[in-house]
Amino acid sequence: MYNSKMRRYCLIFTKIIITSILITVTLLLLYLLCAFLFSRITINPVDYPNNKNIDIYILSNGFHSDIVVPIKSEVMDWNKIVKFEHTISNDSSFNFIAFGWGDREFYINTPLWSDLQFDVAFQALFLLNSSAIHATFFKYMFQSESCIKISVSNQDYQKLVGFILGELVLDADRNVIQIENLQYDDNDVFYEAKGSFTLFYTCNTWVNDALKSANQKACLWTPFEEGIF
Repeated sequence: MYNSKMRRYCLIFTKIIITSILITVTLLLLYLLCAFLFSRITINPVDYPNNKNIDIYILSNGFHSDIVVPIKSEVMDWNKIVKFEHTISNDSSFNFIAFGWGDREFYINTPLWSDLQFDVAFQALFLLNSSAIHATFFKYMFQSESCIKISVSNQDYQKLVGFILGELVLDADRNVIQIENLQYDDNDVFYEAKGSFTLFYTCNTWVNDALKSANQKACLWTPFEEGIF
């Protein structure tokens, strides 16, 4: 009798494990299929050749994407908000600034991909943690396989500026909130940001939405760089 009950319990437990694995694999495949299909549906496909006198860039390392803008233009002077003195170098000779969005704790605990830990990645994907914007200064930008230049009009760039500003958390005096003691090198800085990184809204989704806001070619949805590059 005891052995019979044990075999029955083991059988039920085995079925639960197999069913759970099958459901997990099915959901993962569905997620990847949606990412593949939606990243190939183009948004804003029409290219209007009207006074595109501001160059922006999309920068990627294969996993994470940033959007790069000129520090100063007739539309926006970013140094009034993201100040040179916020960096360790305090170098005022930079010409471009890259904005990347992501999970705050992931940024803190993963300065290099070699520092990636399972628990940190799991929390970033499945827990609604706070987010941060990583601002990195550059003197020059060069087009390559990992850096794409896009020329935009003043009007569209103004919309992009509005999108980025709308993602930053401001204090009572309407200033950005720097995350203290968090920098990867001498020329970058982190700020408190709105929203939460999830399996469905990643750093690449954020850049894709930034392009949508500026009436630039983008895709319907992507958690990866596909559809952006």
